[in-house]
Parts: sequence; structure tokens; C-alpha cells
Amino acid sequence: MQALLENFGLVADGTVLPGFVFGIVHVSLVIIGFYSGWSINRFLKITSKGYISGIIGASLAHVIADLIASILDPSMRARTLGIVIGGLIPLLFIPILEKYITKSEDHIMIGDHEDIKKDLDGEHHR
Repeated sequence: MQALLENFGLVADGTVLPGFVFGIVHVSLVIIGFYSGWSINRFLKITSKGYISGIIGASLAHVIADLIASILDPSMRARTLGIVIGGLIPLLFIPILEKYITKSEDHIMIGDHEDIKKDLDGEHHR
């Protein structure tokens, strides 16, 4: 495996490039989530309606993927707290953006495919 990584230029000075493991784990978790149907959005729809759960769910899933990836990557482990806090702070802006950004009636956030029809027929779209 080491020789393969060296052939692709992913090893510098005998160690894997910093952040390489982070990138692989992070994107792999996102792909696994999409293909497995695992979704924070479904849980959030219990407590909120519409696209807000999609925005918050996608953001939280991203922060969770960042957390796991930074713990598993030795070169990023010391940065884990900063990565997670930095990922959570933008969530504080959602209420402000929701209050002051106007969306058209046709604006939808596409989430879980089985929920799309239900979302479009729901009260939040009318």
C-alpha cells in the first residue's frame, strides 16, 4: 500500500500527506450516508417542518463527518475541536438568514426522496 501511495505522490517524507485520511474518511461517510439513506433530516422533521430540517440536517451530518474524520486522521487530530466548533458556529446564523432572506413560493429543498411529495403537499409550501 505504501508503494501505491508513493506512486501517486501521496507520501511526503515517508508519511502520508497531512489531511489525506481526513479527506477519504469525510467524503466516504457522506457517500455512505447518501447511499444508505441514513438521514438526520428524518429525525429533525419530527421537531420542525420543511427545508429547515434539511439545512440543519445536512450541516450537522457534515460536522459529524468532520469530527469522525479528524479523530481518525493523526495529522488532523489536534485540530478536531477547532474543526467541530468552526462547523457549528454557522448554524447560529440560520435563524437570522431564515428571518431576513425571502424565498419564492417555488423554492424547495429536496430532501429524502420519499418525503418530497409529502413536503410539496404540506402546509409549508403553500
